[in-house]
Amino acid sequence: MANKILLSLVDLKPEYQKLWDSCEIKPDKLSTTQNIVAKISGDRLRYEVLQQKINVPWYFVAVIHNMESSLNFTKHLHNGDSLKKRTINEPSGRPLADPIKGWQVGYTWEESAIDALTMKEFNRVKDWSLPTQLWQLERYNGFGYRKYHPEVLTPYLWSGTNHYSKGKYVADGKWDANAISEQIGIAALLKVLIKEANINISEGVAIA
Repeated sequence: MANKILLSLVDLKPEYQKLWDSCEIKPDKLSTTQNIVAKISGDRLRYEVLQQKINVPWYFVAVIHNMESSLNFTKHLHNGDSLKKRTINEPSGRPLADPIKGWQVGYTWEESAIDALTMKEFNRVKDWSLPTQLWQLERYNGFGYRKYHPEVLTPYLWSGTNHYSKGKYVADGKWDANAISEQIGIAALLKVLIKEANINISEGVAIA
């Protein structure tokens, strides 16, 4: 009988905490990580607008923004598609509502981001402890690694750290055991961001 794959927060929270506590940024990735964090810090006020509107920590939004569209404010937070139309890639057809300023302008980054975050019900989250955030972030990207390649910790979180070396999806549903993610994962970004922005993460919404 195959082992049951654990995906619930209750089951995985201790694992995320252990991974976080033992996580170290690879020396050759530190400079790149710091450069990304500097860009995030420069746009902090824009992310804080969303925190004020839907009560999702600004840095949580920022790290998703980097993973999905390399901090590009002309692309959907859902998946990096253009804001000129609804999303084409998964999740497709988002946002459901028409752009506030009309189709000639397209969606603002803020209205798209609010849709991306609320469709995952992040606005309802009460526990913003670090391991819970890591679980929510992996859930946002999908649990494909845990389901089908549990031998590899998702690079979405761990690329650029001692917890990841190789193995990734090179396209939707297409796995390459030798491919290496060149992105800086969320854990590495948070390690630097928490320190530099003096963020105090607790059970409630963390505001630096």
